[in-house]
Amino acid sequence: MGLTVYNTLTRNRDAFVPLDPTHVRMYVCGPTVYDRAHIGNARPVVVFDTLYRLLKRAFPKVTYARNITDVDDKINARAKESGRSIREITEETAAWYHDDMAALNALPPDVEPRATEHIAEMIAMIAVLIDKGHAYEAEGHVLFSVGSMPDYGALSRRSQDEMIAGARVEVAPYKKDPGDFVLWKPSSDDLPGWDSPWGRGRPGWHIECSAMSGKYLGTSFDIHGGGQDLVFPHHENEIAQSTCAHGPGTFARYWMHNGYLMVDGEKMSKSLGNFFTVHDLLAKAPGEAIRLTLLSTHYHQPLNWTDDGLAQAKQALDRWYTALERVADVAPGDGAAELAPVLAALEDDLNTPAAIAAMHDLATRLNKADSADDQARLKAALVDAGALLGVLQSTPEAWRRGGESGGPSDAEIDAMVAARTAARAARDFAEADRLRQALADAGVTLEDSAAGTRWRRG
Repeated sequence: MGLTVYNTLTRNRDAFVPLDPTHVRMYVCGPTVYDRAHIGNARPVVVFDTLYRLLKRAFPKVTYARNITDVDDKINARAKESGRSIREITEETAAWYHDDMAALNALPPDVEPRATEHIAEMIAMIAVLIDKGHAYEAEGHVLFSVGSMPDYGALSRRSQDEMIAGARVEVAPYKKDPGDFVLWKPSSDDLPGWDSPWGRGRPGWHIECSAMSGKYLGTSFDIHGGGQDLVFPHHENEIAQSTCAHGPGTFARYWMHNGYLMVDGEKMSKSLGNFFTVHDLLAKAPGEAIRLTLLSTHYHQPLNWTDDGLAQAKQALDRWYTALERVADVAPGDGAAELAPVLAALEDDLNTPAAIAAMHDLATRLNKADSADDQARLKAALVDAGALLGVLQSTPEAWRRGGESGGPSDAEIDAMVAARTAARAARDFAEADRLRQALADAGVTLEDSAAGTRWRRG
């Protein structure tokens, strides 16, 4: 069938046809590194990591670029309020981000440019825009002239008044048009700054991604992704800068945006007490369960995060790992035919809910399979499906024993299980029950059978 995606630019589900069938190129807006990543930040990472996995399966070469914004007014404010250096904050926060995303089984991008390392490219691009009449200098600022681009607003399809309101731009007296946006702004001595033809200053947010995507993916590339909140003004302004600098028809051809994330039906907010960082959630649940929860709703739709949804994802993974454990000694076979429904779902605009449903069917059939050939084929398909969705990346044994921070160690659990076995053998059922309850309180479930007692966390 081939991959189809919903393209925000055309408002259609378009067949994906890369510019170069031997080399697909994708850019996704990355984090501004001043604080822990929250669960809303994780959604685009997981969505576009899943797309990256699918593309890598289908095409000979894929280059995935995701930037780090390490010069921004939010970072400056955090440094001022904390008394720490900007470099210290950005380095620490970027490390947190990498650790948290790795815990969600997100593959690292092929290229991860940092804004502060590409100031020269930004200055050069701004100079081109000035030379072509699309930008102007005013009171130490350089601004993009929206009036110079007749089709400005084609991505968001907003009216001029809506765009001005949505951008929350400062209507400064030096602007030729209220919607003109900053490409370069002056820096005081206490702020980060770089020398430029327009004085010491720093870049605007939008020019960063235009310059970095152009350097690593070329003036035209295949897919640009990000959250729905970036459609306007960020992505609209990227298109304006890039196409005006490089010519009509350049820049990204497919624009993909994931929907908003809600928590228990409300917007996530610290004031409402429903604000969760990835770090917080990893203390409660395995990264694969968090990832599967994020994939349980179609990426283009709003996702309502609930504890029940997270528990259901954990149960689904328990079931899949149990099915694989049952055939641990079976060598995987040719599962291409059985994998086809999962692939078809993902090629259908990354329909992860349908792919998850197909994985449930695979697990059901695997549990019922008696012949070695059927088990081999279904096992291969379930493992391959997991690789596409970024789950089932552990072993059944490791998953069953996978610990959560703060709980007893594996050795401690083994000792308690052995003590309970001894208590049962001595008919000291009160002590056996006490140990079972202590393990349950620590999040450890026991499974008694004729072969002995196994345990798993959760």
